[in-house]
Amino acid sequence: MQRSNQFTPAFFTCMREGYNLSIFKKDFIAGLTVAIVALPLAMAMAVASGASPDKGLVTSVVAGFFISFLGGSRVQIGGPTGAFVVVIFDVIVKHGFSGLILASIMAGILLIIAGYAKLGKLIKYIPYPVITGFTTGIAVIIATSQVMDFLGLHIPDAPADVIGKWTAYFTHISEISLPAVTVGLSSLAIILICKKISPKIPAYLVVILLVSIGCYVTNAPIDTIGSRFPDLPSGLPTPEMPTITLETIRDLIPSAFTIAFLAGIEALLSAVVADSMIGHKHSLNQELVGQGVANLLSGMFGGLPATGAIARTATNIKAGGVTPVSGMLHSVFLLIFMYTVMDILAYVPMACLGAILFMVAYGMSDLKHFIAIAKISLSDRAILLLTFALTVLVDLTVAIGVGVTFASLLFMRHMSKSLEIKKNTALSEYEQQDGDSEEEIVIPDGLVVFQINGPLFFGVASELCDKLKSLESVPKVLILRMRFMPYLDASGEASIEEIIDICNKRGTFLIFSAIRSQPRAILKKAGILSRENAAFVNDFKHALDLGYEKLGITNKA
Repeated sequence: MQRSNQFTPAFFTCMREGYNLSIFKKDFIAGLTVAIVALPLAMAMAVASGASPDKGLVTSVVAGFFISFLGGSRVQIGGPTGAFVVVIFDVIVKHGFSGLILASIMAGILLIIAGYAKLGKLIKYIPYPVITGFTTGIAVIIATSQVMDFLGLHIPDAPADVIGKWTAYFTHISEISLPAVTVGLSSLAIILICKKISPKIPAYLVVILLVSIGCYVTNAPIDTIGSRFPDLPSGLPTPEMPTITLETIRDLIPSAFTIAFLAGIEALLSAVVADSMIGHKHSLNQELVGQGVANLLSGMFGGLPATGAIARTATNIKAGGVTPVSGMLHSVFLLIFMYTVMDILAYVPMACLGAILFMVAYGMSDLKHFIAIAKISLSDRAILLLTFALTVLVDLTVAIGVGVTFASLLFMRHMSKSLEIKKNTALSEYEQQDGDSEEEIVIPDGLVVFQINGPLFFGVASELCDKLKSLESVPKVLILRMRFMPYLDASGEASIEEIIDICNKRGTFLIFSAIRSQPRAILKKAGILSRENAAFVNDFKHALDLGYEKLGITNKA
C-alpha cells in the first residue's frame, strides 16, 4: 500500500478525488495563462543554450506534458530553465546536438532509477550555499551570453568562457549597434513597467508583441529570430533515437549526471515552493520518475533537458491551477502556438530576447539570499563564493562537486569540534535521567571515567584511543560514559574495539555505560556487545557501583 502511494502520479490521485467542470475551468484558464508566459521563455532559454527557439517549445510541449501527467506534484509546470543553459551549451559545443539528445535520454533514465530507488530525500542534503552559489553563477553566465545580442555585436567565433566573452565585448565595443541597444533598452523598460503596473500582466509576451511590431513597422536593421534561424520548423518533429555507441555514452556520462542532478534538485525545490502555496505535499520520488520520463521523451523528440520551473509553477498557482491538468493544457496550448504562429515569431528581435534573459538571470541570481548567506558565517561564505567562482570561471560540474565536498569537509570539521572526551576525576550536577544524584561524586584512584560528548565518527575516532594512551597510569577500571554519544560509524566502532584490546593487554576492566540506540545497533552487529571481557550497563549509577565492586570498595563516601 505504501508503495502505491509513493509512486502514484498526482494526476491519478486528483482524478480519484473527483474532477468536475468547475475545476476544469480553473485549470483551463491557468493552463492558457502559463502557456502565454512560457512561450517567450521557452524560446529565450533555447537560444541562450545555443539551440534554435523551436527546441525550447518542443521541450515545453513534450516534457511539460509528462512532468504534469506523471509527476508527483499537483501544480508543477515543467520546461527548459536557466539552470540547464550552461550544461546544454557545453554539451552542444563538445558533442553536437545529437550528443545533447543522448545526454538527455541518459539523464532521464538516471532520474527514473533515482525515483524508484527512493533517492529523492538525498536532494535535501545539498547545502543551500552550494545551491545559491551555482544558481547565481549560472545567472551571471546567462546574462554574459546575452550581451552580444543586446548590443548588436557580431563577433565571429566568440569565446565560450565568461572572461573571454567580456574581453571580446570590450575589444569590439566600437561596433555596438544603436538600433539593437535601443530595442534592448526599450524591451527592458516595457518589462519593468508591466511588472510595476501588475504582476498578472504577461510582461514577456507583451514586450515581444510591441517590440516586434515596432521593428517591423520601422524596418529596423536588427537581427531577428527569422534572420538568425531562417528555417524554423512548425509543429513537433518525429521522435527518433540518436546513434548510440559505448564511447559516446562514456563521454556523456558526466553531463548526464549533471543534467539529472539539476533536474532533480530544481524540480523538488519548485515542488516544495508549490506545496507551501497550495497546502498539499508532493510525492518526491514520483516527481523524480515523472521528470525522468519527461527528459527521456524530450530527448527522443529532439528537445532540451527539462525540469520544474519555479516561476511558471507559481504563475500556474496564482492563475487558479488546481490539478496537473493545467500543466498538461499549458503544453497543449503551446503545441497549438507551434502550428499557428511560428511564422510571426520569426520577427522577434534577438535584442528583445536578450532583455528577457537579463530579467530571467536577475530572477535566478537571488541576490537577497546571496548577500544574506554571505553574512551568516565564514564557512557558509566560503562555500557560497567558491561554488559561485567555479561555476562562472571553470565548470558547473566541477563547481557542484567541489562545493558539496568542501561543505562536507567543513561540516565534519564542525562535528569534530563538537566531540569532547572528558576524563572525570569528580562528577557533579548530572542529569537525573542518567541515574545520578546532584551531589558531587568523587572518583576513587584506579577508576577513570571517559565521557564522550558528541558523535564518534571517522574524523575524530582516533582521539578516544589517544586519550587512553596518554594516561599517566593504567587504571584498574575504565568507564566509557556513552549517553551523550548519539552516533557511531565504522571508524568509531574500530576505535571501540581498539580500546577493548588495550584494556585487555593492560588488565583494565572496561564498563560501557548507557549506550544509545544507534551506537548499540552498530556494536551489536560488530559482536562487541557479546564480549565477555567488558560489561554493559544501562546507566551511570550502575556503572559506578560495578566499578567500586571491581576495586573492592564498599564505602563509596
